[in-house]
Amino acid sequence: MKFGVVVFPGTWSDKDCLRILGPVLGQETVTIWHQDTDLQGCDAVVLPGGFSYGDYLRAGAIARFAPVMGAITSFTERGGLALGICNGFQILLEAGLLPGAMLRNDSLEFRCQWTHLRAENTETPFTRLLRPGQVIRVPISHGEGNYFADDAALDALEASNGVLFRYCEPNGDITPAANPNGSRRNIAGIVNAARTVAALMPHPERCGEALLGGEDGKLIFGSLIAALAERQPVAR
Repeated sequence: MKFGVVVFPGTWSDKDCLRILGPVLGQETVTIWHQDTDLQGCDAVVLPGGFSYGDYLRAGAIARFAPVMGAITSFTERGGLALGICNGFQILLEAGLLPGAMLRNDSLEFRCQWTHLRAENTETPFTRLLRPGQVIRVPISHGEGNYFADDAALDALEASNGVLFRYCEPNGDITPAANPNGSRRNIAGIVNAARTVAALMPHPERCGEALLGGEDGKLIFGSLIAALAERQPVAR
């Protein structure tokens, strides 16, 4: 499979994504610059973490106007897969490819720590290697990861089984104490109704090797690889 990792000015998790997809999982990878409109025949694209355009105005607000976002929108409308991580999640929200918005952490502090996530929907291309209710350990690193949507939008998201992950205790319990940023309903990751666009605030690319303290991130990237292996190529 061929994966494109999108780079904006200020992106800084691109190398981590390229490593887990390339040397660790053995996939073909390319870098896609924010001004590009050619996705180079990729089967899936990843929008990594960082501070695109310095997070001026608010996180992801400027990046959503980059030329590459038009190409990504068209790509996902044709069935292509896109995964946003941290700042990538924020960009996808600003671009309207996922519902809701990100607020500053309720602590008003930047949080860099390990978290536990409970898999809520394992019937997607992004989570198919996980078991329902499985708890994985993935680090966060963000100051604006407080996912917000109004009750109606959250109810619609829940009804479509659009919540992928929730912050939880190690035993899987969903508690306020397990929530590192104040995200509504402990939401850590979501997917669109078409199952073509997904995002999460934690960083699975930073836990793909034992040397990094854990390998649970491979379950997410491995799910994408397995799903793509069974699909017909997206029309270019």
